[in-house]
Amino acid sequence: MKIYETENIRNVVLLGHAGCGKTTMLEAMAYVTGIISRQGRVEDGNTISDFDKEEQKRGCSLQTAIVPIEFEDVKVNFLDTPGAFDFVGEVEEAVSAAAAAVIVVNGKAGVQVGTEKAWDLCEKYNIPRIIFVTGMDDDKASFKNINVQLNEKFGRKIAPFHIPMRENEKFVGFVNVVKMKGRRFTNGYEYEECDIPDYLQDHLNHSREALMEAVAETSEEFMERYFSGDDFTYEEVSQALRDNVMTGDIVPVLIGSGLDAQGMKMLLLAIKKYFPSPLNKVQQAKVIATGEMIPVTYDANKHVSLKVFKTLADPFIGKYSFIKVITGVLKSDTALYDVTEGTDERFGKIYVLRGKEAIEVNELRAGDIGALTKTDLKTGDTVAEKGATTVYPAPKMPVPYTYKAYKAANKDDEDKMASGLARICEEDPTVKLVNDPENRQTLIYGIGDQQLDVVAGKLMNRYKVAIELSKPRVAFRETIRKKATVTGTYKKQSGGHGQFGVVVMDFEPLGNLDESYEFHETVVGGAVPKNFFPAVEKGIAESVLRGPLAGYPVVGVKATLTDGKYHPVDSSEMSFKTAASLAFKDGVMKADPILLEPISSLSVTVPNKFAGDVMGDLNRRRGRVLGMDPVPGGKTQVLADIPTSELYGYSTDLRSMTGGSGDFAYEFSRYEQAPYEIQQREQEAAAKSNQ
Repeated sequence: MKIYETENIRNVVLLGHAGCGKTTMLEAMAYVTGIISRQGRVEDGNTISDFDKEEQKRGCSLQTAIVPIEFEDVKVNFLDTPGAFDFVGEVEEAVSAAAAAVIVVNGKAGVQVGTEKAWDLCEKYNIPRIIFVTGMDDDKASFKNINVQLNEKFGRKIAPFHIPMRENEKFVGFVNVVKMKGRRFTNGYEYEECDIPDYLQDHLNHSREALMEAVAETSEEFMERYFSGDDFTYEEVSQALRDNVMTGDIVPVLIGSGLDAQGMKMLLLAIKKYFPSPLNKVQQAKVIATGEMIPVTYDANKHVSLKVFKTLADPFIGKYSFIKVITGVLKSDTALYDVTEGTDERFGKIYVLRGKEAIEVNELRAGDIGALTKTDLKTGDTVAEKGATTVYPAPKMPVPYTYKAYKAANKDDEDKMASGLARICEEDPTVKLVNDPENRQTLIYGIGDQQLDVVAGKLMNRYKVAIELSKPRVAFRETIRKKATVTGTYKKQSGGHGQFGVVVMDFEPLGNLDESYEFHETVVGGAVPKNFFPAVEKGIAESVLRGPLAGYPVVGVKATLTDGKYHPVDSSEMSFKTAASLAFKDGVMKADPILLEPISSLSVTVPNKFAGDVMGDLNRRRGRVLGMDPVPGGKTQVLADIPTSELYGYSTDLRSMTGGSGDFAYEFSRYEQAPYEIQQREQEAAAKSNQ
């Protein structure tokens, strides 16, 4: 692959709802430009970008793949992202490296939740976009309906550049609304100029009017001319479109068919003409010394600096650090320094990845995307020549809230499991591993259940390790509500010195659930020698770790040693520690013990029409709705307190309720008394496990 100058590079992310046709469309562009001689199919598992075994098994993209396509004198680095909501971290990584987006809409399904999320992401990062309506070969595809939906959702920015030509229920061409010319497909994806059919005149007039309105909105002069009835010249329209598409103020709508590769050349032409090269963009950087954010221009004449925006750690094709060169020219002999970690960095070779195919190159210039091997780099690192004074922001990763307990199906595989999971976490920063010693379990966090299932699948496919995912044990607590006075006696005689210790203790509520216990002593007359007081407290400290009610940690207990007995020969620290433990178990059970459950503060953001459903569901989950706040974009934020145990499976249920348009976040708030039935259930489970 030849080396491209900065001005001839386009970095484009493909966004859209799951199953809308992104990967098929990219496959079609690879076919049209001669990269492949035959289009692969998602269903057959032979596309360029879906190369992971788990992707081929599930028939959908699960990670971002890079497919550079050379078209005329331009290199377009396409970043094909997953549409499934569980893999939003992959999308964030891709968007952080892109300068523009193609939002793919399925001609039959129309505007979906994933379409809206893609638009919101472009708005968030202020990047220009083109909407490409694919699947126009389907006789149920309706461009008119989609155009109405796009205008309703996204407003006057929408500008239809094409309208379809259909004859005998087949997609045979399109009208270029900008040039007002007909285009008829000849052999497959090639096309020739043709007359505009009469039956399209009404549709064309409406589309042309919408396009002219979008052009008129770009300046006061154009607006005045538009309202006075003046026509714009083709040159004026073309320049206004180019300037305003590049800024995101106009969003073109193009059409085609991924399966038949129709419309792909027009899309590539539009990307070349309307999308910015890195020379037209800046990269924000933080000055290490001051923390100030400054813009950095893409310039091949400066010192070398780059950012790592993704990691691929596959045992079959190796570990690659996906990089974007910001300044300078990266060569294989460039001495690099990891500015983020403060260490010298060595690397093997420089590659351009096309799916899983690694194409070695001698250099990459500012603005280009590639990959390095044999590095210790991680996602988010800034790498530069020594002496660099700035770092580039890491991709913004969403917080994972869905979690499950996990363990190796075979105990002998625990080391392999740990190694495999570490690599997967390196590859996907939204996967987190947490050790929960309190409940004697290990937890894996992700964005949703599907992502956790995919992790399990990758472990099996890549590392031949089976893991079991299960419902995690909730971190309940135990406490007491009354005062109880008990005696703990430990006697043991087995020849020689025996064991003897007696303690009389008061157990009562401490009034502070943030502390496990407080220990006091009011012993008089030396009934228990002072040197045994620490042993008594140690017996309490060990006992609160696993309460007598259901085996959960005990909190909020005041323990007071008031009296006791000792033997000058047989008493020891061990005997008094054991006596205190016996007293604790007896005392807690006599002091009206209760189970406390963790309560989380929950925030749910959904479109207004789903707010009632969400509140009803929260009530069913024993949640308490605290308030509702309007959110821009026709959404409502519902605030509630909810038992943490009721949040298990919430991600899946919320998506089911809202069609995937709802988001949520939560954090631990406090402990509250659990209902009687919950306490009974936990006691029964504890009794069964102790049998």
